[in-house]
Parts: sequence; C-alpha cells; structure tokens
Amino acid sequence: MHKKYVFLLFFLLLIKPIQAQMQLSVYSEISIVTVGPGTELYEAFGHAAIRVKDPVLKLDLIYNYGMFDFNQPNFYTNFAKGNMIYSLARYDFKYFLASYKRDKRWVKQQVLNLNKQQKQNYFIFLENNALPENRNYQYDPYFDNCATKLRDITRFILAEDTIIFNDKNISKELTLRDLTNKEIHWNTWGSFGLNLIAGTKLDKKATTEQYMYLPDYVYAIFKDSHINTEDTFKTLVKREDVLLDFNEIEQQISFLNPLLIFSILCLLTLYTTYKDFKNNRRSRYLDFTLLFITGLIGVLLLFLWFFSTHSTAPNNFNILWAFAPNLIIAFLIVKKQPQKWVINYTRLLLLFILFIPFFWLLKVQSFPISVIPVLILLGTRYLFLSKKLN
Repeated sequence: MHKKYVFLLFFLLLIKPIQAQMQLSVYSEISIVTVGPGTELYEAFGHAAIRVKDPVLKLDLIYNYGMFDFNQPNFYTNFAKGNMIYSLARYDFKYFLASYKRDKRWVKQQVLNLNKQQKQNYFIFLENNALPENRNYQYDPYFDNCATKLRDITRFILAEDTIIFNDKNISKELTLRDLTNKEIHWNTWGSFGLNLIAGTKLDKKATTEQYMYLPDYVYAIFKDSHINTEDTFKTLVKREDVLLDFNEIEQQISFLNPLLIFSILCLLTLYTTYKDFKNNRRSRYLDFTLLFITGLIGVLLLFLWFFSTHSTAPNNFNILWAFAPNLIIAFLIVKKQPQKWVINYTRLLLLFILFIPFFWLLKVQSFPISVIPVLILLGTRYLFLSKKLN
C-alpha cells in the first residue's frame, strides 16, 4: 500500500498547497485510484490514493497517504514500538502514474458521483490535510492506512447524506487474518512474520468497513455502493477507468521458503532425537539452541504485546511455543545434569504445544501454516527431554 519511490518525491512535499479559496469547476472530478500489488512485501497489498482533476483549472493532483521516510529519526525503533509516522503527499498525478508504469502495476480509477459542492468540500479537506502541520498521521496497517483514509474521508465529506456501503459481491465471513492471507502466499517469510506477530484480534470476523483496509476491497465495495439523500438515490461511483492495464504481479516464493527450512530442521531434530534415544545420550547444544531461539522469539512477542502500540499484537498465543522463559532455561539445560525441576518445565512446554491444535481448531487463533514442522520438532524434543532428564 505504500509508495516505493518516496525519496524521489520528497521534494514535492514542500510544494505549498493551493489556496482553499480556489473553486473547482463543474468539470472537475474526484477519483479513487487503486493500484495493483508490487514485488516488495509492503507493496503486496496494493495501494490507493485520491485524485483531483480539473481541466478548466489545468489541475491534476494525487493525494497519497502512503508516504513514509526510512531516514526519519529513530525510524526502526519507532516501527518496533508501533509508532509509525506516515504522511500525506500531494503532487502532480503524472509522477504517480509514471512510477507505476515503470513497475508494470495496473492502475484503475473510480470517479465519484459528487455534486459541485461535495467536490469542493473534498478538495478543501485534502488541501488542509496536506499542510505541513496536518499531513503526518500514526499509521496502523489494519485500521488507519492509505485505504481506510479514503473510506473515512468519503464518509466525512458526505456526512449530510447516507453512504450505503454494499458488500454483495465480496466473500463474507472472513477474518482480518483471512484477508491478509489472501493477499500474501502462506509459504513466504512475509506471511510467516505477519502471522507470527499478530494476536487474536485478527481472528475476529471482519465487518464490511474493516474489509476496506485493503485497496482491492475499497474498489469492490465503492463500486456497488450508493449515496442516499432526501430526494435522490445514486451510485457512489459515476465512472470507472483503466489507466494502466498490466497483468497482476504474482508473488515469487523463495526456494528457501519457511516450510522447506522448517521441515529440514524438523527432520534433523527427529533424527538427532532418535539417535539420542537409541544411544542413551542427550545432544545438549541442540536443546540449548531450540530453547534459546524460541525464548528469543517469545521475548519479541511479549515486547510487542505489552510495550508497543501495535494494535494487533496483544493476546498472541504463539507464545505457547515461543515461550520467553526459554531464553533463561537454555543456559540451565545445557548442563550435563540440570536441576530436577527442569523436568517439570519440559513437561509444561510439551503441554503448551498440545494446546495449540485446540486453539487452532476452535478458531481462537490461527497460526502460520509453516510453523507445523516447528511444533512437531519441539513437541518430540520436549517429550524426549521429559523422559531423559527424569
């Protein structure tokens, strides 16, 4: 959903917004512009923006809420804490279109069915929002992004009327996690990471408005929606245009994908555990590695849960297998004869692993599919340790 060439367009942020007193002509158009997915993870969901065009005033501007700057002070620290600052950029539409033509991504526009005053109100709102003191906002990938902005602004501008968002042509009963997994192939590192750090908030059935965190659903829902006033009932979209007609870019699955890597690690662990059982020994450094890595992941998940503002991080039951105390226990279990209470600790870990299928089947939370080999290798090793250390 984000703009790839932010550094090329940064200077455009400095352009002084047009005076709000400028009156759009009757020939002006306000359009929702939707862009197909790109090759980068942050482009996988597509993009959406607002276009204001007036041939009489020779005006053709894009208002892009998907701008961010890697060079912001403490960018990565703020990202980890959930304090992601995005900006509205306002610039000539030709630059916007040229960048997607270069990337070979399709672009469509929906011209909204607005009267002259509604278009003027839309324009004034956007111009005010583009001022330096107003253009920054705290980004949330699910609840406040480039797509939800378009939904919310349109509803705000048409506040005196009633917008009827129509979802008749979209799949129902999907959760936010389902919607995310439709956009990103499950066997990619991006999908694994997104599902790893997201808790149960993504597993609740999404409302029609929540569907519109994705540009494709803004497009689909706006297409069938209506404006209901006291004396008229009209479609929200007056006209649709294809501006760039490229085939949708398909995601490339890496040869070293999560399922392959985790399956290899699972087989190696199962083989080592079999050899340990047969030879009455214990590969201590394997146990250290498993506990240390899962503990480290667990600490990250707890940090996101309790110390960040990521709205979807709380109540994340991936901590059942990525158990934070493992980070400490790893240094105890590496000893040849660990203390006896460690036996009960490994049994507790095994119990946690056994809980996960029930959480999954009962739809409390869905887990990354590629984590299944990890659960098998951890469960097998914990069972072995609970017997071996006894």
